[in-house]
Amino acid sequence: MIVFVLDSSAVIRFIDHEAGAERVKAVIQMGSRGSAEVQISALQWGEIAGVMRKRLGTLEQARVLQRLLDVDLQIVPASAERAVRAAELRIDRKLPYADAFALDLAMDSPDHVLVTADYDFKTVADLARIEFLPAK
Repeated sequence: MIVFVLDSSAVIRFIDHEAGAERVKAVIQMGSRGSAEVQISALQWGEIAGVMRKRLGTLEQARVLQRLLDVDLQIVPASAERAVRAAELRIDRKLPYADAFALDLAMDSPDHVLVTADYDFKTVADLARIEFLPAK
């Protein structure tokens, strides 16, 4: 079964109804129907929480996050092993640490596809399947 890994840029595009939002919606719907799994790393989830808190305040942030959890978005914890692999990707491939977690999650299996609007992932496209959302 295909596993879509969303990074924070993809989820924020979805929340903001920006370029690529329809694709993210389709991915989420596939997860809800059981035809795919949809995952996000805990670090990427934290980035989304921070953006929503800054924009909307505590109460509305909680509502937005709950709506995302209601659509079977699986939050993958940051294990010790994943943290080390992400640190290595950060150093070796010059990725921001939270992005390295998303990439590491996408590298778990050939069935995993990272969905992102962050074109900095172009430099690591040789390591995992990556689907880039359209530019704004």
